[in-house]
Amino acid sequence: MRGVNKAFGSNQAVREFDFELPRGTVCGLLGPNGAGKTTAIRIMLDILGPDSGTVELLGEPVNAGVRERVGYLPEERGMYQKMKVGEHLAFFGAIKGMSRRDAGREAARWLERLDLRSRANDRVDTLSKGMQQKVQFIATILHQPELLILDEPFSGLDPINSELLREIVVERKRAGTTVLFSTHLIDDAERICDRVCMIAGARKVLDGTLAEVRAASGRKDVNVVFEGDRGWLGHPAVASLTDHGRRVEVRLAPGADAQDLLRAAVDAGARIERFEIAEPSLREIFLERAGARGLPATELQAAMAEAEAS
Repeated sequence: MRGVNKAFGSNQAVREFDFELPRGTVCGLLGPNGAGKTTAIRIMLDILGPDSGTVELLGEPVNAGVRERVGYLPEERGMYQKMKVGEHLAFFGAIKGMSRRDAGREAARWLERLDLRSRANDRVDTLSKGMQQKVQFIATILHQPELLILDEPFSGLDPINSELLREIVVERKRAGTTVLFSTHLIDDAERICDRVCMIAGARKVLDGTLAEVRAASGRKDVNVVFEGDRGWLGHPAVASLTDHGRRVEVRLAPGADAQDLLRAAVDAGARIERFEIAEPSLREIFLERAGARGLPATELQAAMAEAEAS
């Protein structure tokens, strides 16, 4: 995607969006609800046309042929409620060019894997929300797509089934599938992604590998567990700290060396039980970067907390 813009009336949903996803990687498209993630995905698939900018999918302008090589799981349910589960999956396999026999065989395999074999002859509308999400996920991967695009794939799933879907995403990546999934649950992305792209207020605020994103933050934190003198916590290397008693979380000043802080603690006679340099979390980096773009961090925190709670 290059220079993509999309507005709905006066609401700018995506603004000057540049994005490139290398093949064979798992990328998390992150941000609070309403940030523009779903709109960006729909533009990728030509469900929505951009107001300006260009889009290529698997090296080609988006067309019906290239979409056959993609598996897309939308955030909203897109299922035929009166069809039986097995028939539903065979139908979606046929849409993607599979023979009915191959689609039926793959559907049976995946229903077994996701503990839905006994529901194959039940109508979709008799399934729980979580079961329907699993059936829709099967329909997305049934034809073994080159690119998987998953919009909030863990929505409605309990922790056990969420973990199962994460395992499958990692398996697909190992098999060479490229995976893009959007989520407001940043911890999910931190666990399984090679790359992340963060959106806030319709703009991209971060994009790169996890290592690149953390390195670009310029932040260094130190977690210290100690007993004794506390005067060393006033060292110039300390930009700020969160004091939990024996355990202290220290934000180092720009350019500061953690070793200088350790020496100061030892020289002060503190008994150090743990001294570890900690990378900032993606959540902290996102909130800082979004704030640097003029977006109130308190509002972002509230929006993300509300989304996670739901």
